[in-house]
Amino acid sequence: MLTSVKNDKVKGWKKLHNRRDRMKSNTFLIEGFHLIEEAIASNWQIEEIIIKENVTVPEWVTSLPVVEVSENVFQHISQTKTPQGIAAVVHFKQFNDITGDYVLLLDRIQDPGNLGTIIRTADAAGFDAVILGEGTVDVYNDKVIRSTQGSIFHIPVIQDNLIERIDDLKNDGYRIWASALTNSKDYHSIKATSKIALIMGNEGAGIQEQLLNMADEMIKIPIYGKAESLNVSIAAGILMYHIKG
Repeated sequence: MLTSVKNDKVKGWKKLHNRRDRMKSNTFLIEGFHLIEEAIASNWQIEEIIIKENVTVPEWVTSLPVVEVSENVFQHISQTKTPQGIAAVVHFKQFNDITGDYVLLLDRIQDPGNLGTIIRTADAAGFDAVILGEGTVDVYNDKVIRSTQGSIFHIPVIQDNLIERIDDLKNDGYRIWASALTNSKDYHSIKATSKIALIMGNEGAGIQEQLLNMADEMIKIPIYGKAESLNVSIAAGILMYHIKG
C-alpha cells in the first residue's frame, strides 16, 4: 500500500490534474465506479486502477493492475468532494476520421460544465463526433469528464483547427449550420438533411466571424420570454435534437 504523498507514483498521479502533464504522458485521471466501468466497457486503455484502503475491488477490474493507497493519499489525488475511493489512469484515445452524418463543432467553449454537458447531449442525440476548436477547454479536464457522465467514452471527441475541418466537411458533402443571433433564421423553418455539421460558439462572444462566413445556414432559437439568451449547452441540445428529428 502506498501511504506517502511524496511517493513518485503519487506525484505522477497528482500531476495529471494539469493539462501540460496530461499532454506529456498522454494519460488522464478519472474517478468513480461509473466512469471507470464506462471506460473499460468502451475499450479505452487503462494503465492502472487506484483503490483506497478498505474499498472493495470490483470484479470488472481484476485483470488490470491495481494499486492500493491510504486514505490520505487518495484524498491528495482526488478532485471530488466526496470521493468513492476508486480512480484510474487512462490513456488518450486518438480519433481522426469521422464516420457518420452528424458532427458538432465547438468554437471556444470555456466552461467545463458546459462542454461536458454538450458532449453528453451529443451522445444522447446520436451525433457521430464532437470537434473542439482552439480556445475550447481541455476535454480531459476533471470537471468536463464528470459532466459527460461517461459519454466521453462513447463518442469521438477530436481537437482540431475548425477552419480546416469545415473545409474538409464541405468537401465531404456536409452542410454547415451555425447558431447565431443576427442575420439568422428560426431553426424551425430549416429542414434538416443528412450530413450536417453544427457550429456552436463561445458563451459570451458567439462564433468567430470567419467561421460564420463558412456556414450554409445561420440559425437561431427564438426567445419567447425575457431572457437575453440560452445557455450554450441547452441551445446545442435543442438544435441537435431538431437536426436528428
